[in-house]
Amino acid sequence: MYRYFGELLTRGASSVLASGCVESALPVTASLMRVRHYSEVVGEKDADDPNFFKMVEGFFDRGANIVEDKLVEDLKNKETPVQKRHRVRGILKIIKPCNHILSVSFPIKRDNGEWEVIEGYRAQHSQHRTPCKGGIRYSTEVSVDEVKALASLMTYKCAVVDVPFGGAKAGVKINVKNYTDNELEKITRRFTIELAKKGFIGPGIDVPAPDMSTGEREMSWIADTYANTMGHHDINAHACVTGKPISQGGIHGRISATGRGVFHGIENFINEAAYMSQLGLSPGFTDKTFVIQHSCNVSVCKLAHHLLFIQDMYLNAGGVTVSYFEWLKNLNHVSYGRLTFKYERDSNYHLLMSVQESLERKFGKHGGAIPVVPTSEFQARIAGASEKDIVHSGLAYTMERSARQIMRTANKYNLGLDLRTAAYVNAIEKVFKVYNEAGLTFT
Repeated sequence: MYRYFGELLTRGASSVLASGCVESALPVTASLMRVRHYSEVVGEKDADDPNFFKMVEGFFDRGANIVEDKLVEDLKNKETPVQKRHRVRGILKIIKPCNHILSVSFPIKRDNGEWEVIEGYRAQHSQHRTPCKGGIRYSTEVSVDEVKALASLMTYKCAVVDVPFGGAKAGVKINVKNYTDNELEKITRRFTIELAKKGFIGPGIDVPAPDMSTGEREMSWIADTYANTMGHHDINAHACVTGKPISQGGIHGRISATGRGVFHGIENFINEAAYMSQLGLSPGFTDKTFVIQHSCNVSVCKLAHHLLFIQDMYLNAGGVTVSYFEWLKNLNHVSYGRLTFKYERDSNYHLLMSVQESLERKFGKHGGAIPVVPTSEFQARIAGASEKDIVHSGLAYTMERSARQIMRTANKYNLGLDLRTAAYVNAIEKVFKVYNEAGLTFT
């Protein structure tokens, strides 16, 4: 499917603003073959159809190849140029593979009395930042290769939007339509126990979130299971998972976070005149059609002319960004805005009164008091920011700042419209800095 989509775009000769499957007008497999610097990514037998994890590694290799010289140049230590080169290449080799992969099998007793063995996986790609972060999906298509690839993408996604987590991902190999709610609860709680027994869940270790076929309900079961077993002594136990219902420590704005992130991500690029001019288009949403492509976990946004792809690694980062806000809320044990809500409201009213008094001192009050009437926009904000307001604002800022970083990198390395590689370069630079400054022992 990846190869077909790439070839279709090559032949399709219209402008596409996309996230995910491909990042240039070339078929993906041809793009991957350009760089094999840090590993032999694609063998001859699978060159036409590389698996998911190898594709992610291929994108990493391309970004690493571009940024390697700069990483060497930026090292300010007493090592020789050769030693600096070895250091950079060594750290890049450390970043790429998944650090830990857990495979579990456990039995459940179904409602009809039959027994069934359930398979599940959790991959932790990187602990350069802790905890690890990534969703849990329920799907019959779950495999080790998939969770490794998605965990890797989570590391780079978090780095791109400056969320201080390592990447992880989990999957349980079931079709949720074949199980009752009671059976799904049994599976979820038992999977949580299996993760906890091996140290693959905890507020400072590894924090799952919703993904395909999971949501608030499953996250609530996970939090409750952990808090009443391994985390019974931990006041931060409910921070072991995000995407929870509000009553269980969730955060307002989490459900819409991924969609809002997509909107803000698209908005930042299509309002950038420099990019739209390359496509022969004017900035803004006018005369542009957007198509959401779910089959490869991407968003495909179709414009009218040349080609531009906004990669999924950036575009769907809204979910993990707001999950980060929820995690912080759980650790702080107070909702956003609670401590400042009344103060902000009173401050805004005092501001209006100050303006009114200044006008009356200047012009007098011969005709009576001079009323200062807030605009409708200010009136909506006068009571202070709610938790949802703060979350929406923080998400919009995060997506805007990250978009600017990607644009600067694309310009710096002359990548043109190859925003995927620009995003990988950003992620690699940030992860590399953490590893290098923390210190590593080479043998």
